[in-house]
Amino acid sequence: MDRRVVITGVGGLCGLGTDAASMWKEMREGRSAIGPIANSELHDLEGMTGAEIKALPQHDINRGHLVSMARFSLLAVLAAREAMRQAGLSCDEGNAHRFGATVGVGGLGWDVMEETYRALLLDGARRVGILAVPKTMPSAAAGQVSLSLGLRGPVFGVTSACASANHAIASAVDQIKLGRADVMVSGGSDAPFAWGVLKAWEAMRVLSPDTCRPFSADRKGLVLGEGAGMAVLESYEHATRRGATILAEIAGVGLSADAFHIAAPSVEGPASAMRACLADAGLNAEDVDYLNAHGTGTKSNDQTETAAIKRVFGNHAYSMSISSTKSTHAHCLGAASALEMIACVMAIQEDVVPPTANYREPDPACDLDITPNVPRERKVRVAMSNAFAMGGTNAVLAFRQV
Repeated sequence: MDRRVVITGVGGLCGLGTDAASMWKEMREGRSAIGPIANSELHDLEGMTGAEIKALPQHDINRGHLVSMARFSLLAVLAAREAMRQAGLSCDEGNAHRFGATVGVGGLGWDVMEETYRALLLDGARRVGILAVPKTMPSAAAGQVSLSLGLRGPVFGVTSACASANHAIASAVDQIKLGRADVMVSGGSDAPFAWGVLKAWEAMRVLSPDTCRPFSADRKGLVLGEGAGMAVLESYEHATRRGATILAEIAGVGLSADAFHIAAPSVEGPASAMRACLADAGLNAEDVDYLNAHGTGTKSNDQTETAAIKRVFGNHAYSMSISSTKSTHAHCLGAASALEMIACVMAIQEDVVPPTANYREPDPACDLDITPNVPRERKVRVAMSNAFAMGGTNAVLAFRQV
């Protein structure tokens, strides 16, 4: 039996806000969270821009649990708890083994790693914190979500650079479809604002000095952000049996690899993933109303993605609405496509396409309707979300109104 998978709760936080509703409000209106990074631990990187969470929301996580988490795990836990609250779900001894979690991350506990190396190499420390290893491991976010919510089913981390969250959600869909779980809490998290990480990104010469302008001819590169987005996924039967409010259905998944270059984008890999997603969902190209583009704001990515969209959608590429919400929340790496999942779900819920903010100049090579600067009201029955990562790992999701 092919089990349908639906979303019954979402949660998240990033520079735009510390819950899904406030994030969506800013995203929908095209208000950007990008600005100077105030993090005092960035040493000689004054003036770098990013989308930073200025203050975490109030929570009741006890100190004993807090000291075991790096920032990326804490963000994942906060988002997961919000998603579970909206879904109206909790675990007990009777159902915990049917509840699981997959969390996509682009890196690891960078804040703890940075603190550890500085203590050893600069401050002369002879020992580091006893929890340094479990705090920094990439799977820590998934483990911490499991601990916080009592999930005892399939729990694991997923990492594929900036496609991590879409891959994590795809993996969660598989667990439900295969009958290994009834409920999966899934999404992504990342907290890259550490000195060494930003120096590495600086060396790639892809960072914008001011803001993120996807598809605009004067775009200068990407901007990094931090955040987490999580969703509660359930089998349709499980959700309807308990009378849950269904926000959207995950209609299809498309996965591919470029096998082309470790950093440069290709056209065929992304096109292949989009085609596979449409086929998996049983959709025609004309069925897609809104596409949340990967849209990083680099010259090559935006032109390559535009070409791939045209290759897959043909004339319909000019009829559907497209936007890159990275223009508002920046590129949150492992969390990026999780935040964009929330944008797709809410676009379906409210029949509003969030805009591409900061847009100034048309680019003849990016000539699709990218919803510049202001939101657009239109019927959104199907939304698609693209995630194309360095390493050539591509993951595309389709969401459908129920």
